[in-house]
Amino acid sequence: MTTVVKKVKKGDMVMVLTGKDSGRRGKVLRILPSEQKVLVENLNMVKRHTKPTNTNPQGGIVDRPSPMPLGKVMVVCGKCNKPTRVGMKAKEKEPGKFMRICKRCGAGLDK
Repeated sequence: MTTVVKKVKKGDMVMVLTGKDSGRRGKVLRILPSEQKVLVENLNMVKRHTKPTNTNPQGGIVDRPSPMPLGKVMVVCGKCNKPTRVGMKAKEKEPGKFMRICKRCGAGLDK
């Protein structure tokens, strides 16, 4: 696992830095560590042509989010509400465990 994957987690609010959705924010739905990609809610939408199934008997064209490179997104701090780099800080009560912190304001990013 690379360091970039450790710094972005499922459920984080991220901001897109480049591309057609630059400046927009969304929640991380899924991380694909082997491909170094992330799936963000309602961003990088593509149209998929689907066959009729039991869950979708009509079929047709469906909008779905597509994975985007991890380097194109930045975690948004909950306290200062700005995109930030992520730092790691050792937990005092649990040796060997780390928590993610905002590099701008120093607030913890983990819930």
